[in-house]
Amino acid sequence: MENSRQRILDRPLAVGGDRVAVALLPVAMAMTHHRRVAVISNLVADPPALRSDVKSFLAEARRSTPPTVGLRKNQRILFALDATASREPTWDLATHLHAELFQAAAETMPAATVQLAYYRGFQEFHVSPWFAAAPQLLREMTGVRCHGGLTQIARVLRHALNEARTEPIKAAVFIGDACEEPHAALVAEAGKLALFNLPFFIFHEGYDRQAGETFRAIARITGGAYAPFAPGSASELRDLFGAVARYATEGRRGLAELGNAAARGLLAQLPP
Repeated sequence: MENSRQRILDRPLAVGGDRVAVALLPVAMAMTHHRRVAVISNLVADPPALRSDVKSFLAEARRSTPPTVGLRKNQRILFALDATASREPTWDLATHLHAELFQAAAETMPAATVQLAYYRGFQEFHVSPWFAAAPQLLREMTGVRCHGGLTQIARVLRHALNEARTEPIKAAVFIGDACEEPHAALVAEAGKLALFNLPFFIFHEGYDRQAGETFRAIARITGGAYAPFAPGSASELRDLFGAVARYATEGRRGLAELGNAAARGLLAQLPP
């Protein structure tokens, strides 16, 4: 079964260009393995050029075993950050709010562990160990400085996939302000994450419309949520982080009980 799932993950989902990548977007609307397979099945009757690739993908998906989630003691949360130069003005704010988020999660989920991943400069990509205490995360982040460079969002998604292969991740958070990578390629990577029930919560700093479209697609496909926030807005970011912490610890019901605007906005996007 594991080998079958591996073949699915290794398959380039964007075969045939943007058409296949766009065709796989409905995966976003389903969180269970079997519903994902059923939704993608509806695509087979569409353009003939898609039929062979999608049928092949479906055949392997049906033979695979969906990953087991929620059975391990530890609950893991992945934080990924764009640390390129454009984010430097709000980096210190994000540093302290990330620590607050982890602390909030730890209070209701004592076994929680968190990992920090960030990219910057020329192909720099850094990943921390899995931390079990907020001070460790804070020390890790305060040592980071932003450097100019291009975005590496695909690398973030692939790293999340590799981690989820070994042990479930409850949720992933990504904060960025730009996207300089092909939309279809990122959609394809997000489709692989959907097989592992790994929701990405993407918090978009600023007003880049093209980046926003890609960020929304990634969140939708993975079963997560997208939220823009104004640069330097501590209150918005704090509410968003608090909503993710509540979701990671208590699920949809806990998020609904939170009741603030950030929680309502995220909840409206999550699959039932």
